Amino acid sequence: MKFPGDLFYTESHEWVRDEGSQVTIGLTDYAQSQLKDIVYVDMPEAESEFKKGESIGVVESVKTVADIYSPVTGKVIEANFTLKDHPQFVNEDPYGKGWLVKMKIQNREELKTLLSSGGYQSSLPKEE
Repeated sequence: MKFPGDLFYTESHEWVRDEGSQVTIGLTDYAQSQLKDIVYVDMPEAESEFKKGESIGVVESVKTVADIYSPVTGKVIEANFTLKDHPQFVNEDPYGKGWLVKMKIQNREELKTLLSSGGYQSSLPKEE
């Protein structure tokens, strides 16, 4: 599994790429591997506003349905609607083509509350 060092992570398995005044958000490699075959992704419309920790969408796999939580407070400026027709991109390329939303971040201080790559990996269950 990959855990790029230039990203931030949440305990609920979202990743965040800091791009200055905006961030890109997606599901981690670990999350997609646990969900298995993703068949549907429901994302918010542009201009939707969310507080940190609020559900911003849903990902559905052959195994389960899971909420996607906003790692930061902000406004959605773009959603990856390619995933409507190609939800498998979240499985195939979670840090690239499988990104979920781009948000204008309201409070950059919130980034400091997120996990580093090493911190996120340490939070994962240990393999038996």
